[in-house]
Amino acid sequence: MTLDRRTFLATVGSAMLTMRSSRAASIPRLGVQLYTVRGLLEKDFDGTLASVAAIGFSEVEFAGYFEQTPQQVREALKRHRLTAPSAHIPYESLTGDAWTRVINDARTIGHTYLVNAWVEEPIRNQPDAWKRIAETYNRAGEVSQRAGIQFAYHNHNFEFAPRDDAGGKLPYDILLESCDPALVKMEMDLCWISSAGKDPLEYFRRYPGRFPMVHVKGLRKIPASGAAAPIDSVLPDITDVGHGDTIDWKAIFAQSSVGGIQHYFVEHDQPKEPFASLKASYGYLKDLRF
Repeated sequence: MTLDRRTFLATVGSAMLTMRSSRAASIPRLGVQLYTVRGLLEKDFDGTLASVAAIGFSEVEFAGYFEQTPQQVREALKRHRLTAPSAHIPYESLTGDAWTRVINDARTIGHTYLVNAWVEEPIRNQPDAWKRIAETYNRAGEVSQRAGIQFAYHNHNFEFAPRDDAGGKLPYDILLESCDPALVKMEMDLCWISSAGKDPLEYFRRYPGRFPMVHVKGLRKIPASGAAAPIDSVLPDITDVGHGDTIDWKAIFAQSSVGGIQHYFVEHDQPKEPFASLKASYGYLKDLRF
């Protein structure tokens, strides 16, 4: 039996699509930023971790330990077969004895990253604030690196608003230019940078390998005021990943190796039902191919 030209080309095309599909990349492991379930952790720390693991997540990122000792946190993670590569810590803990205690606790729990996720307005609004913040991060990163822990910074949207005291530069750019790439990495929040109207891929290209962690959460729409939008005005438009959001996840994750992404933490700042939100995002992301 012979094939006509059209049938032959269709057969070959189908085979090539199948081969491409089989080679398509996927997220190797999914994590959760536990800020999503903060209220539940406060009531039932162990049970909440169990429920997170039951959804299918293998990693978690802490934002507080809810009166658990480092040893208790470590044992709970082991019990539920979770790892916690990262934790968020406050800016005021980055120096002196406080920083030493944070690092020691992190080593006990098993973190490999410590992330500052917020700088209070009175600090960041001072003249030349971001240059001094970068200096603080370099010093903190040097100390943590000696202990085998990588320091990183997590963004919101205000880092993408030009600063008059820096000749119109963006705080995010100041950090990337002023921080030692070996001492300070970036945990890019893909929702917040998108809400500011900026392109994550541009930063991946300009600063390859600087983004070992990302926060993954959906965004319904970009505010008209971009980076100038108050945080509280953006929160209502955060949504489950892949459910009514405007972010092109395939395009971003196709460049994961350029950005250096190793850890993907799902987050929702104000979910109506935290576990339902996590299940929806997990369901979309586990099947995503790029």
